[in-house]
Amino acid sequence: MNKALVLMITLLMIPAMLFAQENYLEVTAQGNSRQLPLAIAQPRSLGGGENAEIAREIADILKFDLNLAGPFSIITGSLNEGSGGIRPGEFDYAPWRSIGAAFLIKSGYTISGGSITLEFRMYDVLNGKPLAGKRYTLKRSELRKVTHTFSDEAMFVVTGEKGPFTGKIAFVSPVSGNKEVFVMDYDGYNVQKLTKNRAITINPDFSPNGREIIYTSYKKGNPDLYRRDISTGAEARISSRQGGNFTGAWSPDGSKIALTMSKDDNSEIYIISKDGRQLGRLTNNDAIDISPSWSPDGSHIAFVSDRLGSPQIFTMSSGGSSSRRLTYSGNYNVSPNWSPKGDRILYCRQQSGGFQIHAINPDGSGDIQLTADGRNEYPHWSPDGRLITFSSNRDGREAIYVMRADGTGQTKVSRAGRADSQPTWSARW
Repeated sequence: MNKALVLMITLLMIPAMLFAQENYLEVTAQGNSRQLPLAIAQPRSLGGGENAEIAREIADILKFDLNLAGPFSIITGSLNEGSGGIRPGEFDYAPWRSIGAAFLIKSGYTISGGSITLEFRMYDVLNGKPLAGKRYTLKRSELRKVTHTFSDEAMFVVTGEKGPFTGKIAFVSPVSGNKEVFVMDYDGYNVQKLTKNRAITINPDFSPNGREIIYTSYKKGNPDLYRRDISTGAEARISSRQGGNFTGAWSPDGSKIALTMSKDDNSEIYIISKDGRQLGRLTNNDAIDISPSWSPDGSHIAFVSDRLGSPQIFTMSSGGSSSRRLTYSGNYNVSPNWSPKGDRILYCRQQSGGFQIHAINPDGSGDIQLTADGRNEYPHWSPDGRLITFSSNRDGREAIYVMRADGTGQTKVSRAGRADSQPTWSARW
């Protein structure tokens, strides 16, 4: 039996003390009743003096990541450990068991000149044994990234798959006067302006390795598709056919791009190589076909078509054959995004009051609504399929949110009052 499952069964029989939960911008009350109680100890100085700001930041990042992740419920509250350390044999498990913790993360920092050494330890409290330990030396500016890295490791300990917390979210914002592409950490920190086109720039999509990004820009008048190397800033225009070149989507192997072109006075879906050579036309009819999204094995593409009178979600083979209608409920369904696990497809359905995000199985079954407040659009999966990013105007201004795959934990991550939309999630950096 899976170790995590054994722990969950054990925990259901153990009464846990209740502690007040901190507010991490959580805006939905639903949760998983089988979550594993996780305690996060206050980070300790291991040398070089105390720094309350560093300790607070480490703890806040771990709590935010692992609270949102899903398997854990974060135990918060005061626990006086005295002089206990963070390494095996330096502390007693009993106080942590007494507050109902199944897992425990301890951390410490050492400040030396301009560098910091962070040490993280994760423990199985019930069985009194260590599960993971990592030590990193870094600059102060790298503290958030490194702490997210250990959150990924903590997810691996429990699920066998690393978390998505070191990925980036690219999005579109008009904050600089024109719509440009920005990137930020998934939790809204470290925002950087990626494009400076001084023109409308939309529809970003990361390459599978997270090193490149494509987007459509009107910088030369026509809506052309560009590819940009994120680390060097090198940009290439890869599709500039007359008319629209938009809603580009990388293939899972990173060699091809599916996109919409209107070069023949009608929007159809095409395939091009990453250097812009046209490889094939996938749709050919009088309807509008748009917004391709690849299945994770590259064998199929989900897309939007109004060929039957109103926009609906369809799928087809990646060669353009065997198209079939996926959605039958609602009169206006758009923005498909295929799960990295291949088992679900997100899309947006227009309802009274605006669009809402749904998820459906690739065979058309199991359609569920994930959002309800405000207008919610542009859903995109995290690289592990555990979380979803999307944009919403529920607070009066368009902003980026993240939520769990079941729709719980809807959390606003946009900051500073920007009007942000069209998010896409990169692979781990």
